[in-house]
Amino acid sequence: MDNDELLLLTETFRKAMTGSSGPELDAALVELGWTEMLAEIPEIAVPMVFRLLGETGAHASVINDVIGAYIPLPFAGGSWVVWHRKSIATGATLDFELPLEVVGSCSGTPLPTATLAAAQRAIGWWLVGTSRTMLSLAREHALSRTQFGKPVAGFQAIRHKLAETYVAIEGAEATLQVADDELGSILAKAAAGQAALTAAKHCQQILGGIGFTEEHDLQRHIKRAHVLDGLFGSARELTREAGAIIRKQGSAPRLVDL
Repeated sequence: MDNDELLLLTETFRKAMTGSSGPELDAALVELGWTEMLAEIPEIAVPMVFRLLGETGAHASVINDVIGAYIPLPFAGGSWVVWHRKSIATGATLDFELPLEVVGSCSGTPLPTATLAAAQRAIGWWLVGTSRTMLSLAREHALSRTQFGKPVAGFQAIRHKLAETYVAIEGAEATLQVADDELGSILAKAAAGQAALTAAKHCQQILGGIGFTEEHDLQRHIKRAHVLDGLFGSARELTREAGAIIRKQGSAPRLVDL
């Protein structure tokens, strides 16, 4: 698939996500060939679809497709959640839009290592997408908001927060691009989660009071980021897990040849 074809495909999926979410979007993605793409070109399909979910603010139960089963999923703090394929009435999670149900425990077998790694990378791309949207919202506000007769984007404190957020997102995406094993996927998900939390903190500060209101789109992405960070292990938990793996091995492996 060349760049022009990928661009056209991306815009087609973006349009579908802009106009629908939940079960309606699930059906639209299947019609667009998501299932076949996941089976034939997962290295293209997964980053594209999950990143677009983050950028558009839409949601779909596509993580179940990546795992290949409809089962409880590990969540931060030893919890488990079920991602339903239809909307449910629940207030058990921070993001009420997501059809997540918190379950007390999981009696089934743990996910295979390769499957868990694939799921962590997929959610990592979702986190990167929503982080970029939060950064875009903050940047637009900083350029349009004036104080003392000039845009607040000119103030050093604002510029530093935008720059720190941008670096965190770029680092997370670079890590996701090279992750292809257990440790790489753990580090990629941790980096993406930390980037999203950094974006949520800095961008809310940049937007000031308006960033705390439910009416502003930023709040939607902040809630989404916090929930997705917890899915398949939070940034804090995964960082500790990666450290334990490296300590057990006695050395840090080279993740990519530069």
